[in-house]
Amino acid sequence: MSETKTPGDKKLSVSGKTLTLKPRTETGVVRQSFSHGRSKSVVVEKVKRRSVGGPAEAPAPVETPVKRAPAPTGRAPSTPSPADKPKTSGVVLRTLTEEERAARAHALADSRLREAEERKIAEEEAKIRASREKIEKAERDAAEARKREEDDRRKHEDEAKRKADEVAKKHFGDERPAGAAPRITTVEAEEEETPKSRRPGGAARPAPPPRLAPKVGGEKQRGRLTLANALNQDEVRERSVASFRRRVKRRMGHASDEPKEKLVREVTIPEAISIQELANRMSERAVDVIRMLMKQGQMATINDVIDADTAQLIAEELGHSVRRVAESDVEEGLFDAADDPDALVPRPPVVTVMGHVDHGKTSLLDAIRSADVAAGEAGGITQHIGAYQVTAPSGGKVTFIDTPGHAAFTAMRARGAKVTDIVILVVAADDGVMPQTVEAIHHAKAAKVPIIVAINKIDKPGATPDRVRTELLQHEIQVESLGGDVVDVEVSALKKTNIDKLLEMIALQAEILDLKADPSRPAEGTVIEAKLDRGRGPVATVLVQRGTLKIGDLVVAGAEWGRVRALVSDTGTTVQSAGPSTPVEVLGFSGTPDAGDRLAVVENEARAREITDYRQRQKREKSSARATGMRGSLEQMMAQAKTAGRKEFALVIKADVQGSLEAIAGALDKLGTDEVGARVLHSGVGGISESDVTLAEASGVPIIAFNVRANKEAREAAERAGIEIRYYNIIYDLIDDVKKAMSGLLPPTLRETMLGNALILEVFKVSKVGNIAGCRVTDGTVERGASVRLIRDNVVVHEGKLSQLKRFKDDVKEVSSGMECGMAFENYQDMRQGDVIECYRVETIQRSL
Repeated sequence: MSETKTPGDKKLSVSGKTLTLKPRTETGVVRQSFSHGRSKSVVVEKVKRRSVGGPAEAPAPVETPVKRAPAPTGRAPSTPSPADKPKTSGVVLRTLTEEERAARAHALADSRLREAEERKIAEEEAKIRASREKIEKAERDAAEARKREEDDRRKHEDEAKRKADEVAKKHFGDERPAGAAPRITTVEAEEEETPKSRRPGGAARPAPPPRLAPKVGGEKQRGRLTLANALNQDEVRERSVASFRRRVKRRMGHASDEPKEKLVREVTIPEAISIQELANRMSERAVDVIRMLMKQGQMATINDVIDADTAQLIAEELGHSVRRVAESDVEEGLFDAADDPDALVPRPPVVTVMGHVDHGKTSLLDAIRSADVAAGEAGGITQHIGAYQVTAPSGGKVTFIDTPGHAAFTAMRARGAKVTDIVILVVAADDGVMPQTVEAIHHAKAAKVPIIVAINKIDKPGATPDRVRTELLQHEIQVESLGGDVVDVEVSALKKTNIDKLLEMIALQAEILDLKADPSRPAEGTVIEAKLDRGRGPVATVLVQRGTLKIGDLVVAGAEWGRVRALVSDTGTTVQSAGPSTPVEVLGFSGTPDAGDRLAVVENEARAREITDYRQRQKREKSSARATGMRGSLEQMMAQAKTAGRKEFALVIKADVQGSLEAIAGALDKLGTDEVGARVLHSGVGGISESDVTLAEASGVPIIAFNVRANKEAREAAERAGIEIRYYNIIYDLIDDVKKAMSGLLPPTLRETMLGNALILEVFKVSKVGNIAGCRVTDGTVERGASVRLIRDNVVVHEGKLSQLKRFKDDVKEVSSGMECGMAFENYQDMRQGDVIECYRVETIQRSL
């Protein structure tokens, strides 16, 4: 094919046809109007965009031989020259590539797939439309049935109304012209159905004139607009549901206002509850609860909190049953669960060694353990509670608890007596029964545990065991040798005399007690001691009493919880589990528990957090109550008023273990008097940290460290701030120093010492000096600068100081008895003849606790 373009003519001939190209612009004229009558014609041309190849490319034409028509001149056909070839439209059609063919085939397949999906969707819509038409037909049938029922009801009502009108005409002679009865609505017909009220003794009240129903335009449509109603617009609309309910309510009158049956509920009432929450739990109105409170004389709002007793009274008055619960119910089932009798096995006895200080408790235990604990104690006195397990000669194990004997460690001894099975009362044969011995007896009796008396130090020359036995009788301890039931053993810890016999007596007593425990249950125990170790964190010495404590258990002790990371025995070895009556060190607590707290294993972390949160809340409330003076009872108010002007010696205490900290705080509390007392701003277990120094600096108080040291940062901070850190390892040295410091806060005592008396013989007036009293010293001496009293007619009229003392115009320091002198007072001139001057000296004496 060839293309021929003549610039002068816009005609192309294809196969003998003539094609004319239209211009690509359309021209038009638009007239624009302006203000003041001006106008302008504007030529607008619209240019069309030429599309080459058409909207879609046509498939490549198949070349077929074209038969040309014979020429009109009758010449024979010949081979056409290039100039004689037919002219095309100017577009060259190209052959499609393989990629284009594949794309077109893919598009064709997609269109067929879409057509299939559209057909499927159309079929589903047809099915849905058919089911909808079926439902609409059923609704129309139901609407027609309801309409027929409504028409029958209306006919029945009209008939009843007509009969009622006839009866009324017969009774009251109401002559109403025919055809004049106005159209009344259904509501009026219902009102006419109600009997007319009569006045007593008179005729019936005339009926009100009937109201005409307004009918402007079409009738007002009622009811909900549904599909059936919309399709039946020309039919009469039915009565709405709300109208029907109002009609039924009018017919029933106030029958629906009758009180319903009371619902009795079981109301759970905690220790404190808001009025809104109480009303919700009772399914009552909060207004009713507030009204009952107002009747009781208590004004409250809906958000006010009332106590459990008031809430119980209100709930019971409203007819509900009450179940009281306390916040402490979270601890229910934590301890004292019943053991399985079939799983009980014998357990080692727990023996507590108690007695007076320096009677040899630790030495006796060392003799039993073949150890030397006493030599390691500071000052040779025990200041910590220790737990050890030894093997008796019979092969059984015995757990020993060593308690301090000093008066300051009363709480430690009480804890030791609570967790023990047997108490060994150590009494020195040369000392006899001492105050802490008596206290140990009381602790053992309070714990209701048997006592074995160990009379120690029998190897000393002045030992008299019989005197010990006799003294014990005064405290209701009757040994077997005196006809009682208390076992006594004479031992010597130094010589290790009769140690085996003592262990035999312990084994015999344990056999009598028949001690058993269930090792398969979750563990329970008691924290004997707790401390904060720098390398291991919080460490608690626990005596397992029931069950078996294993590594990985979740434990709760007091206000702290944790997962057991390690168990360390009394010999320092790591164990995997600890059975009943076994003392172990437990690592893994979140904080240091208090000594004496009970330990228990819980099932999950949520339970542990719930219990510890409650206990921490209780702890905070107690501490805040102590800080605010515990306002409440009259006795507390009187005690607070008594100590209103009391001076306080504040300090920060850090100790190595919880028991020592408790003993120090108790001892300092006993030092206080009505005038001065010690106040512990902060106390804790572990070394002194920078936060402790910061607290002491802010309060201006010293830091007391017992068996602990300050780290480098804390020591430097204390030096910069000028905070004193006092280190102690013996509790009595600490108490003595604090006692001296508290004594310095006491006001000194003033004591008067009489010097002498003088009688005024004459009063002289001296210019620029004032009055001078000429006196004779009657007894004692008179000193210059001493305090004087001026007594007139046995009444003290002035107290002051002697400013001048002269004899024959010379100043002297003192004047003896029988001599005359001149005296002048400071800032006082009213001296008379015959007055007596009493001279004395005031001495200041420092007080001590």
